[in-house]
Amino acid sequence: MPQHPDYANVILDETGVARPMWAVTNPLLQEYFDTEWGRPVYDEQGLFERLSLEGFQAGLSWLTILKKRPAFREAFANFAPEVVAGYTQADVDVLMANPAIVRNRQKVHAVINNAQAVIELRDDGGLSELIWSYRSAHEPILDAAGNPPSQSPESVALAKDLKKRGFRFVGPTTIFAMFEAIGVVNTFPFRNAHDLSKSPEAD
Repeated sequence: MPQHPDYANVILDETGVARPMWAVTNPLLQEYFDTEWGRPVYDEQGLFERLSLEGFQAGLSWLTILKKRPAFREAFANFAPEVVAGYTQADVDVLMANPAIVRNRQKVHAVINNAQAVIELRDDGGLSELIWSYRSAHEPILDAAGNPPSQSPESVALAKDLKKRGFRFVGPTTIFAMFEAIGVVNTFPFRNAHDLSKSPEAD
């Protein structure tokens, strides 16, 4: 497929639709990019899922996580914070025996811990309000090939804030990837803004 005339990392299909290089390497990634990535997410459960999956992705490929996402959702009760926050050691043992998910004990414990932190955060505005309060007024600067940065001052600041509130596996790079996925930041300014969201809260 042809590249964008100015950005090597931007690929154009036969109809002229632009996608980043990573999104055309696998059909599942392309579907994810076309239907989910970059669309604003505001609901607590949706944000908790994305924060959790980005944490599981650390050190792995996003394709691996997407392939396992149905199993993650089943294992973590569709990422309902109230349910996950009550997981016991017996639940952890079941999760660690489940080959369909990423069996990393620290990350599993982090999701349970973070569910508890999400619930506590409700008394201070909630997860959505906190995350979206770190939206920058300026879009990130892409490099010569069209690649975005891996973190931003806002992702560094939110990571620090979340850690103070008891969250784990929420480093600046993980937070920035979540920012991209949920529409807090637009690192692919090659498609129309109205394509980024079907959420009722979004314009």
